[in-house]
Amino acid sequence: MSSSTDSVSLSPGRRAWRRFRANRLGFWSLVVFCVLVVVSLGAELVSNDRPLLVRYEGQLYFPMLHDYPETTFGGDFQTPTDYLDPFIRERLSAGGNWAIYTLNRYGPGTLNYFAKEPNPSGPSRDNWLGTDDRGRDLLAQLLYGFRVSVLFGIALTVVGVVLGVAAGAVQGFFGGKTDLAFQRFIEIWGSMPELYLLIIFSAVFAPSITLLLVLLSLFGWMGLSDYVRAEFLRNRQLDYVKAARALGVGNGQIIGRHILPNSMTPVVTFLPFRMGAAILALTSLDFLGLGVPPGTPSLGELLSQGKNNIDAWWISIFTFAVLVTTLLLLTFMGDALRDALDPRKN
Repeated sequence: MSSSTDSVSLSPGRRAWRRFRANRLGFWSLVVFCVLVVVSLGAELVSNDRPLLVRYEGQLYFPMLHDYPETTFGGDFQTPTDYLDPFIRERLSAGGNWAIYTLNRYGPGTLNYFAKEPNPSGPSRDNWLGTDDRGRDLLAQLLYGFRVSVLFGIALTVVGVVLGVAAGAVQGFFGGKTDLAFQRFIEIWGSMPELYLLIIFSAVFAPSITLLLVLLSLFGWMGLSDYVRAEFLRNRQLDYVKAARALGVGNGQIIGRHILPNSMTPVVTFLPFRMGAAILALTSLDFLGLGVPPGTPSLGELLSQGKNNIDAWWISIFTFAVLVTTLLLLTFMGDALRDALDPRKN
């Protein structure tokens, strides 16, 4: 009896959080996804071709913060130090000198010039997941590529949500000719060939993540606006909205303080699914060569390399595993969030 009373006394947000935590698959998916995101955000501290700290001849050096010439550590040239060079490694480990390296000693663009096998090479002691066809460490590529994909997915989701909520709110609240005009515009805009526009713009402008974000945002808001419009059409007829109008409350306050908070359930529910769709869209465009600029770590580019190098099975297998795991975690989170916000569930 007391547990049911406590449940009733909780706020709607806390009750939804309890239902979300009760879904163990969704909750632990959220935990794992957050851990992966935090690790990827600190990727430079996990996978880097520069040591975290170097003590050489009694002095401390911070290679991750400053570029030091090779002559600093007993080399012959003024070029930046290659810390993978066996000579430099020997200098940093002899005579009381030492260096603290990252867990994986390769960055996303590091080429292993001292590899014992031709590229792409399979998993080994030096490259745990192997290398790609350019000699770059696959683990570093996946770690940094995951970060690029997640950050792009978050940015595209945020922009799409803002545009979709704004468009749906205007349509649903004002209705009539305003709603009709918006609906006709959405039908025309949605019929435009998105992929052809991406191909045209990629041929005219230099590839960039910003350009890709803008182009995808122009089309990514329409699906969400339909749900927000439906919620506004339903909620604007309720008694508390009519009472606010009778008291002379302005349209802006009615939308922001009364209708919008009660219309955000579909928005919040679809966030993980929209983020997964954004990551999949970026991967697909990178696979076709229409995505991020060359040299940027990309899951789609690695999948393309796996297609072009069938014998290098490790490229396709590990990249596919990262992509599928990411999408599964987001899907499980979305299912748990949808159940938690379902008003029919106790």
